[in-house]
Amino acid sequence: MSALLIEVLLTAFFLFIILGSTHGRVPTGFAPIAIGLALTLIHLISIPVTNTSVNPARSTGQALFVGGWALQQLWLFWLAPIAGAVIGAIAWKAVGEKD
Repeated sequence: MSALLIEVLLTAFFLFIILGSTHGRVPTGFAPIAIGLALTLIHLISIPVTNTSVNPARSTGQALFVGGWALQQLWLFWLAPIAGAVIGAIAWKAVGEKD
């Protein structure tokens, strides 16, 4: 349950940061800094919990090599980022996208 919760929340925050830092009103050139620092913070927070996924492709690659238990847990590392992206997009629509 903790893995699902942290992956969903951190993916939602990450998408919110990406959408905010690439918005038209934000000065150009600063988005990579914000996105990079956010991804670093996400890794620092979630490595102790799930070894950090936030990316289904990276999780799939590792699970294919490990097999067994990793493949059994792979559903979580696909479901959580998708759910987090939906939550982040809804949050952005609700509060972030004011022109």
